[in-house]
Amino acid sequence: MVRLGRRQQPFVQRQSNQSSIRRLIAPSKRSFRLILICLAFVTFFPPIFFHFRLRRFHQMQLKKCGWLDGSPLVCAHGGDSTNEFPNSMAAYRSALRSQVDCVEIDVSRSLDGVLLALHDRDLQRISGNITSKVGHLSMKEIKKLGTSFQFAQKSHDQVITTIEDALTLVSNSVRQVILDAKVGPPSYEKGLAKDILSVIERTKCYNCLVWAKSDNLVRDIIRLSSNVMAGYIIMVDPSTGFRTNLLRIRKAEVVGVYHPLIDEKLVRTFRGRNKRVFAWTVDDEDSMRKMLHERVDAVVTSNPILFQRLMQDIRTQCLEEGFSLIR
Repeated sequence: MVRLGRRQQPFVQRQSNQSSIRRLIAPSKRSFRLILICLAFVTFFPPIFFHFRLRRFHQMQLKKCGWLDGSPLVCAHGGDSTNEFPNSMAAYRSALRSQVDCVEIDVSRSLDGVLLALHDRDLQRISGNITSKVGHLSMKEIKKLGTSFQFAQKSHDQVITTIEDALTLVSNSVRQVILDAKVGPPSYEKGLAKDILSVIERTKCYNCLVWAKSDNLVRDIIRLSSNVMAGYIIMVDPSTGFRTNLLRIRKAEVVGVYHPLIDEKLVRTFRGRNKRVFAWTVDDEDSMRKMLHERVDAVVTSNPILFQRLMQDIRTQCLEEGFSLIR
């Protein structure tokens, strides 16, 4: 065993003391750094967290309420066809009483060339024959079926209406009239565009829009008149199961889109081409909300009163939550 001299003993003692001090100081420094980190976290994290929460809230509020800066047209499909027979004068009057912005009227041509506000499925309901088509019957035959149906329903309201009578009633009372032209046998598109434009001119329906599932008919409307607005239809092609081509008629100003196909990207695509997006036919509340979120230009619905009520409820909620309209 080595003995230390007297001079060496204080030196060793000093070293031992210094080591002890360093061991005491080191944890203190680590603790101090940890405290600083905690203080920084407490100082900066809440503002950052609440910034993103507030940002998320504003994004959700904008999605819910953004349509208030440009409300879509409320368009009554066949008039108020939830409470009245579709495309009847009673349905149109009911829609007008609820102050809709727009009325969509189905246009079919009878065997003898009369344009009627009538859909094949409604003729089938009137006749009780699931194979009935407007183009296979004369105006007189269809009127007779309508009278029998009214009698059976104990109704005093006429269910068969000409396009001319329908336009005379509604065109001056709404912002937009949509003529949904039905193409069917035996004449199909032949002369149909000319017939539709003729009745538009006679009734002075300056706010009429003509659309159809037949692109040939839409192109005929555009070719024959530069004053009447035209639109084409986006839907799922029943023969292929795929969505029809989006950008296929350049001069059409409006696109009528089957509502489940509508999303933000689709709306943005059409807006980039200066085309208005009309959603059809939107009858349930969840779909109505979605169309408001997607900010379409018009919603075609068989239940305009429900849609108006929903819009009013959301408008009230948004204003109570502090959403401010752009002036």
